[in-house]
Amino acid sequence: MTTRETEGIPAVTAPRGYVFDNDSPHSARHHASLEEALDPLTLGHLRDAGASPGMRCLEIGAGAGSVARALLRLVSPGGTVTATDLKPGRIAPEPGLTVLAHDVVTDPLPGSGYDVVVARLVLQHLPERQAVLRRLAGALAPGGLLQVDEFDAGHEPCLLAPSGDDARLYARFTDAKAALMRASGGDPTWGRRAAAALRDAGLTGLRIRPHVLLRAPGTPALGLQLHHLAQLAPRLLDTGFTRAELDRLEALMHDPGFAAATGVLYSVQARRPAGHPPVHRTTDSPEAT
Repeated sequence: MTTRETEGIPAVTAPRGYVFDNDSPHSARHHASLEEALDPLTLGHLRDAGASPGMRCLEIGAGAGSVARALLRLVSPGGTVTATDLKPGRIAPEPGLTVLAHDVVTDPLPGSGYDVVVARLVLQHLPERQAVLRRLAGALAPGGLLQVDEFDAGHEPCLLAPSGDDARLYARFTDAKAALMRASGGDPTWGRRAAAALRDAGLTGLRIRPHVLLRAPGTPALGLQLHHLAQLAPRLLDTGFTRAELDRLEALMHDPGFAAATGVLYSVQARRPAGHPPVHRTTDSPEAT
């Protein structure tokens, strides 16, 4: 961990697991912001890759189900989607869409031979991410597609702020958010290693598409950051932020003179080689802890 990542941030402890709980009172708005900000990218890439009627699909960590429902429309008629989550209560099943409570770390995957498997903003939260990735690769049919969309939140710069103090406060917040994720067992920079991880899981035909989104008032990417602030507020207070600083952060992000960038979202696609199972390699890539 670099000096900048720890400067001014007390050591944090947090329950291991997903930082943004589906049962949070902020979860519905969080998922709505995710849908508006990221679904066009996620679904556009799946469409470009040939998701089409008749395909069998699996989404892990499906959240509120927006990707699973839209994917079902891409593969209908005749296709099916299985959507899993630790807490899938926000996803309503419908014909062709099966919803399962499922822990991808400890539970067997719900079947195999999938034409499409999707994991968005899931693996970076799991210390066991490489083992899970190998299992997802093994659940593909020969020629099947795995798409992983993950942020590298190692650099989320403030681009405009009313004052230098405001810019420094925002940087403290993004660093603290990353530290909380690490304390829960996640890796906020894992997006930069996703392509190598898919390769090392034995998949081929890699396609890598990076995206950076603008966080400015009125954008869904900023809405997502505001919901992160609201969800993490109790933990941020434990790490040394004051209530006045959190209130200032919220006001800052609504200020028309504020703008920031997200980290890089890496959307990575790869396929299971036709005719033989994936060959798993030991990764050369450094894995953050």
